Amino acid sequence: MSERPALEVADVFRAHAPAFLARCGDSLSAEQRRAVRDVLACRTAALGGHAYRCDGCGYEDISYNSCRNRHCPKCLGSQTAAWLRREASYLLPVPYYHVVFTLPPAVAMLLWQNRRLGYGLLFRAVQETLREVAANPKHLGAAVGVLTVLHTWGQDLHYHPHIHAVVTGGGLACDPSGRVVATPRWVACRPGFFLPVRVLSRVYRGKFLAWVRQAQAAGHWSFFGELAGLGEPAAFASWLAAQYRPEWVVYAKPPFGGPEQVLKYLAAYTHRVALSNRRLVSLAGGRVTFTAKDYAAGGRRRVVTLSGEEFVRRWLQHVLPRGFVKIRHGGLLANRSRAVKLALCRSLLAVWAVVQVVVGMAWPADPGTPARAGRCPRCAEGPWRRVAELARAGDAAEPADTS
Repeated sequence: MSERPALEVADVFRAHAPAFLARCGDSLSAEQRRAVRDVLACRTAALGGHAYRCDGCGYEDISYNSCRNRHCPKCLGSQTAAWLRREASYLLPVPYYHVVFTLPPAVAMLLWQNRRLGYGLLFRAVQETLREVAANPKHLGAAVGVLTVLHTWGQDLHYHPHIHAVVTGGGLACDPSGRVVATPRWVACRPGFFLPVRVLSRVYRGKFLAWVRQAQAAGHWSFFGELAGLGEPAAFASWLAAQYRPEWVVYAKPPFGGPEQVLKYLAAYTHRVALSNRRLVSLAGGRVTFTAKDYAAGGRRRVVTLSGEEFVRRWLQHVLPRGFVKIRHGGLLANRSRAVKLALCRSLLAVWAVVQVVVGMAWPADPGTPARAGRCPRCAEGPWRRVAELARAGDAAEPADTS
């Protein structure tokens, strides 16, 4: 049975969300307000739960239900485990590369004001860039498999939208348009090298800004605050031209060592939330302190202290639009053709059971939940049973004893 952290995001919300909502609540989306409510209610009597009892030592415990909000730091264990089991079946016995696509601050501000549209264009630009550059015979000449994950935060909770891409180090031979050739063959990347990041950066920038221009011509962007002036065509054209000048940061990390490393990375990144409870240090005097990695100093840990309301504001920046899909597959992993193309890849690679490497791995558990079956978490000998259903706080129904 997991121990409750000494300090949780929910504790910060209880102390400071009411004041923030009273001041800024009218500017929040329904998803943001719901995220606050769900995090506050998660694993409390507000959501009901179950009572457990050991028939041996008589120990009893209550497990309250989780909110299942994807932004909640307490609700990701079981979701991640199920997702990882499925992703394990897609792995190929080839190197995998990790590529990160970022945005300049001015473009990130445009996305902040138009999140659903902007995030959709970001995914599209990344997927199309990887497809086009990989298909180019000068670079690889192959259709690769791509998994992309949206993150919107930096370590200090500032708004920093970027895409993490996990890409196969090779693919099925294709023509420059990305169409797999009639006589299939596997094309591998050069050892230790994926695709030129300078080329990726410039193709990505061009595609994204071209779609930004198209969306503006169709009247799809909204501008307010410091971007309000971009509603004027001349001002928008000037702003857009300025975004072509800087190099957009795209960087490739060293290739993964094998399927186990790919899965370890996916477990850490795909279902990550803006800030986990374990990074919180203290809540005192109206201020919140948490740890952050300083990547400019080689990943060294530092502490960040914010006012309670500023912490709530930054956290809420990372609540996604309702129904928005933050993990997407492309290329060989695209949903509609994945099974056929992966089977073809495995036949060309002479491997039919790549998932063997992950058999027996310790998948993450649902944190904070007592054992559903088996032995007592206290005495480790007596049978551990669910004996009662607990209604939500305020519901009329009484807990139903199932003993």
